Amino acid sequence: MISVLHPKVITDHRDGLIRAYARDPGVLGVLEPVAEFRPAAGDEVVDVGVRPDLERAVYATANSVTCLTRSGDPVWTSYLEPRSDERYGHRPGCSWSLDGRTVWVYRPDAMAGRGRGDHWVVHDADSGAVLASWELETVGHGGEHHVHPVDGSIYLDIGEGQDGSVILRGTVGPDGEPRFVTYPWDDRILIGLAPDGSQFMTVDHGQADVAFHHDPGGDVILSLSVDAFGFDPEETFMEWSGGYLTPDLAVVGVVGEDDNQEEWFRHYVVDVRTGRIDGEFAAEVANPYHLHLLGDSTWLTGDPGGHPVRRSRAR
Repeated sequence: MISVLHPKVITDHRDGLIRAYARDPGVLGVLEPVAEFRPAAGDEVVDVGVRPDLERAVYATANSVTCLTRSGDPVWTSYLEPRSDERYGHRPGCSWSLDGRTVWVYRPDAMAGRGRGDHWVVHDADSGAVLASWELETVGHGGEHHVHPVDGSIYLDIGEGQDGSVILRGTVGPDGEPRFVTYPWDDRILIGLAPDGSQFMTVDHGQADVAFHHDPGGDVILSLSVDAFGFDPEETFMEWSGGYLTPDLAVVGVVGEDDNQEEWFRHYVVDVRTGRIDGEFAAEVANPYHLHLLGDSTWLTGDPGGHPVRRSRAR
């Protein structure tokens, strides 16, 4: 599970360890971890995050969120009460803020049987104390956090299965109080934020189009449907993958089936300034969701052992 949703830290979780990797623009190829954290034995980890200074990590299970030191000592644990006996269908999410002072937690409480709605909770990173809790009108299976690379606002994309997807934005005001906003869509999935923070990319839940939006307002800058890429929209769909290669260039995925009903996918580069499609993008991935763009003309894939591999268009 590779994650690049925090602009300062690359993380993954495999073989019982949370690993962090440096964003050194000069390093290509297989990346070596610069920090490792070991969750408690027996914990079934569903999401992880590492603080920008690489000294602490947080991880979520179905019923708790824990903050760890590098030595594996717990700093604090927040239990998602009451404990859920529902085995599947609810996956909490966690993320560090840009400055490392707070931890943001998505609680899919409705699907977990804890109540009628979900919650988005902000914790003090040092003590675990709850600074704010927002009761949501969603019934989500899981949520993915994206951290704004400039102003530090937190985006949360909540997947509600066949009912669609909801995008929210959280900020901390000058008074230190968190504030929350829900975008006016229930049918768009957040794919990524531009590295300069000027815009973000979404794909229609029904996979009909990709759109690029002004940040933070959400007004559409550019929208492209499947037929813009030369495919029949009855047979080909936008993929829920891709992101920003640079502030001005995005990578967009399409997916379909051949005559033998074998699924295929391709990625294309789009110049967001002009709307021009600049040709196919050779991502070198076996699965469209194994592509993780870093916004600096490089991207991550995985090697056969699951180690992150950094690639560049110049190589």
